[in-house]
Amino acid sequence: MIIPHNMTTLWNRVAAFCVNGWIIVPFFVFSVQSSAFQAAPKHTENSAVVVEVKTTFADLLREEDTDGDKKITIDDPHIRGTDRGDKQFWLRSTGGKLYEVAGAYYLSNLLQELTVHNQPDNYSVALDVGHIFEQPTDRISRMIRDTYWDGLTRRIDSTGIAKILSDEKTATVDGRRYVYVPNSDTAAYRYYSDLANKYPDTGVTVVQLPVMITPDYVRSLEGRHGLLTLGLEDLMNGRYVGIPYVVPGGRFNEMYGWDSYFIALGLLNDGKTQLAKGLVDNFVYEINHYGKILNANRTYYLTRSQPPFLTSMAIAVYGALPRTRSTKRWLASVLNAAMKEYRDVWMNRDHLTVCGLSRYYDGGSGPAPEVEPGHYDEVYTEFAEKHGMETKSFVKGYGSGRIKDAELDQFFVNDRAMRESGHDTSYRLYSRCADLVTVDLNSLLFKIESDIATTIRNEFSGAFTTSEGTIETVAQWERRAQRRRELVDSILWNEQRGMYFDYDFMQKRQTGYESATTFYPLWAGLASPHQAESLVRNALPLLEMAGGISGSSEDSRGPLNANRKARQWDYPNGWAPHQMLVWAGLLKYGYGAIGRRLAYRWLYSLTLNAVNYNGTITEKLDVVRRSHDVFAEYGNVGTAFAYITREGFGWSNASYQVGLRMMTPELRSNLNSLVPPEWVGMR
Repeated sequence: MIIPHNMTTLWNRVAAFCVNGWIIVPFFVFSVQSSAFQAAPKHTENSAVVVEVKTTFADLLREEDTDGDKKITIDDPHIRGTDRGDKQFWLRSTGGKLYEVAGAYYLSNLLQELTVHNQPDNYSVALDVGHIFEQPTDRISRMIRDTYWDGLTRRIDSTGIAKILSDEKTATVDGRRYVYVPNSDTAAYRYYSDLANKYPDTGVTVVQLPVMITPDYVRSLEGRHGLLTLGLEDLMNGRYVGIPYVVPGGRFNEMYGWDSYFIALGLLNDGKTQLAKGLVDNFVYEINHYGKILNANRTYYLTRSQPPFLTSMAIAVYGALPRTRSTKRWLASVLNAAMKEYRDVWMNRDHLTVCGLSRYYDGGSGPAPEVEPGHYDEVYTEFAEKHGMETKSFVKGYGSGRIKDAELDQFFVNDRAMRESGHDTSYRLYSRCADLVTVDLNSLLFKIESDIATTIRNEFSGAFTTSEGTIETVAQWERRAQRRRELVDSILWNEQRGMYFDYDFMQKRQTGYESATTFYPLWAGLASPHQAESLVRNALPLLEMAGGISGSSEDSRGPLNANRKARQWDYPNGWAPHQMLVWAGLLKYGYGAIGRRLAYRWLYSLTLNAVNYNGTITEKLDVVRRSHDVFAEYGNVGTAFAYITREGFGWSNASYQVGLRMMTPELRSNLNSLVPPEWVGMR
């Protein structure tokens, strides 16, 4: 709130209230300590206060950022005996008038608005009061739509490659920055070679990949790993531009496999159809030139895919495109690539198992190169003790091949498979993923089979001719989907417990691990009405927390101790993709009220953390405490920024935009009540 200098304010935190009998929502009340004051109308969008930007910026930080983290949050301590950290700031206009801005949320908004205008040539600016006192849901949604998506967009071309190559993950042993181009794209090789020659100071080395990419070749790149190119659009006359893509954010500065589906839903929600289409186009490029949709476009991911969402993504984008011959040809190209991916990746001998269902599997060997230093320390220490060696010597010997250990080799087979699942890491999959046919993957493959059948029927008159000249029919793909449904029902469904579980085909038994992935069959349309009802009755009470759906139940995760550390995809953590899939699945089976309730819980958690922590939007949340403080494994991407986040986090951004559409006016009002209502006092 913004209040003239002569007004005294008081914040009173009060009790909670209940919404429709199913969720508790804390809120604040702002009171004015004088009957001489009365509430004035709210500020309009075009009201403004002109301030000296640099002086105000410095004064605000000095007074309210008392912990020095370049943010204003509820954690900034009040310095006893001073006005510093008291969550009240006197804003001075260039005309000398003083206004009081009070409350961590409004102060952080003020800091963000000043940051936007704090440019070298700006002396004074007219601050938009409407933005400082914007309702939380409006502000978060607007920032995602107008700022965060732009901050996450990349192009691998002359305009964008410098930013991408500044990523610390592109560093190599010889100081070069490597860009790898598929062997089959000679035009791209010429383009990037010319680019490297034009800008020699960048240190870019362009390498054309071999025709056959083997695990041994990928391992030979150790120390020289680099960026894999994506699609280029030919503008004719020898001019190219990179097809844009959206990265998750933070240290994830590349296009990821399953992140991109959820990001695309957010982009479509915000009317950014062409950007969402670009994600699909780049996936088609990856299938055609790298043989699969990659975990991400870096060389160490050449042996690994990620959960397959291409048909779901393409159908969503196609629904937002005009119906023309051009878009029909586009859909045909995507359908052709999806069939190729289905056949060559998910139904190949590495992924298709003896029980007829598919598993996650990475064709590479040894430790995953992308992990942060120290990630495997506990594993290496255990095996070093087994060999009676000091850990450092064992790691060196194992890495060189001098020391052999079949058990450790198998650990890395499972570890890499788990990373293809996207759920890295979870005790659901840890040390056994390659032996499991999982509920999530086979639900996704059923969805692909069903999508292809439906698309051929609705868009291609019942028969589709592939680029290889074969004819694909609706009946063929419906049979594949029906066969998978039968196998899932017989192998993964547990009637007694009313849930789906992963199946260990080596031990010939279900794992019994209670995971959010048990809801994937609802999203895929794989479950029967009876199974859907059973999931709602049996699984939901185990996984629904105050802040949304947890990655697993606490019982399945098991106890934690010094020798058994927390895994980020397990209880108590929740992730945007799980939330969005569960909402959609419940809506599909007629449980819209429950889906809306879960969406509200998740949006409540996101809004609460953004309000209290300077606009923070992170990759995951502790849904038990409704907190962004998650310390399992890698920490929490999205917290490291100064003054204002310009990115948020990809799929969390998307979940906010999609979830907000599910909110009734009452629920949206409740979310906005996480900060006090705006009042302006007048004498």
